[in-house]
Amino acid sequence: MESSTKPPLNLKWLLCLLSGFIGLFLLSYLNSRHSPSSPTVESLQNLSFYNLNTIIPNFNHSVVEAPQPANIAPNSPPPLPTIAYSSALPPQTSLPEKICNILEGKWVYDPKEYPLYREKQCPFLSQQVSCQKNGRPDSDYMRWRWEAQGCDIPRFNGTEMLMRLRGKRVVIVGDSLNRNQWESLACLLYSSVHPWRAVIKLRGSYKLFRAIDYDCSVEFYWSPFLVRVDENKDGDKILKLDKMPEESRMWQSAAVLIFNTGHWWTHSGRTRSWKYYEWRGQLVEDMERDAAYEIAMRTWATWVDRHVNRDKTTVFFRSISPEHKRGNLHWCYNETKPIITHERYIQTFPRSMVSIVERTIGDMKTNVKYLNITGLSESRRDGHTSIYTTRQGKLLTEDERKNPDQLADCSHWCLPGIPDTWNNLLYASIVRSSSVIF
Repeated sequence: MESSTKPPLNLKWLLCLLSGFIGLFLLSYLNSRHSPSSPTVESLQNLSFYNLNTIIPNFNHSVVEAPQPANIAPNSPPPLPTIAYSSALPPQTSLPEKICNILEGKWVYDPKEYPLYREKQCPFLSQQVSCQKNGRPDSDYMRWRWEAQGCDIPRFNGTEMLMRLRGKRVVIVGDSLNRNQWESLACLLYSSVHPWRAVIKLRGSYKLFRAIDYDCSVEFYWSPFLVRVDENKDGDKILKLDKMPEESRMWQSAAVLIFNTGHWWTHSGRTRSWKYYEWRGQLVEDMERDAAYEIAMRTWATWVDRHVNRDKTTVFFRSISPEHKRGNLHWCYNETKPIITHERYIQTFPRSMVSIVERTIGDMKTNVKYLNITGLSESRRDGHTSIYTTRQGKLLTEDERKNPDQLADCSHWCLPGIPDTWNNLLYASIVRSSSVIF
């Protein structure tokens, strides 16, 4: 007789049910391990398209690039820049891929792009440097471009420079070679604005260019020694090695400061413009030149470190502008082309004084940019004013031009000319400050 109770479940079905439960549990666990977490969601929210209204910075402010999140794909656009308030010069919004030493290169004849302006565009140019107006017959000296080795130097753009300098001051301090540079920079900027929207003031040793629409100015202060020069009751000049000029208080608020000194320190005999040195309250008539020069450079360096705001002001020191006299083996008279690369040039300016400048700058707290234009200018024997210039404020006569041994000026430069290249390098260092070295 058969039993009335149901048989137990088959063992095979029990194993199938148990396996199903285990599989569901493992699937749920693995899915939770690989689901997107909140940081990834945040990174996706950071991705956006460019908006021209927000990416173009106000040139009154500095542009600081926001760091790119590590999980953004290589082909994604970078994050938009953020704006930080500062009176310092704004760095560039985009950088070249490599560092460029703009002082290594060669001169290239480029008549299509150079000169950067015409002499007639700058009616305030001094007669001393207006070589075409003074009768110089050739013009190729204006048509050479400095080409850096392995990288491109941006062509000077006056409008871009004015935008970078909006609301700011550029102050150039030094001797007549820095005045040469001021005239060049003033011309470069003046030719980029409407003449009636610019102000030019020439007050003796002080010179000013001001672009009204940009509220920016470029000023020159005559100070060939960078330290104070006073006069006693007998009319004797006193070179005060440990004191800065009184007008130095007018320099420290500039966004860009450009200094130079050197040539006047080498004068001796009848060309020496001072009679006494003063140091620590003591007057002395004779002092070893390099010792006096080093004291003065230390006085200048201390003033910069104490009175110039390193967060708001960029400081440059321009190196010695080379001369082309007979002693350099390349006299500037009647020269119309640069020195060929393999030809020897002898630098007669004392190397010891160059070392003092470089050592002083290296010891400073302020990061002074050394605008070393000496080497690239050495080959430009053709760029000087020579006999097409003035002497004691008067244009050389035809008879005087027949005496070039005594009257040819192989120190100052024609404009347009070599100082335009100095200012083009200055421009490059401002618009590409993180990718340019000297």
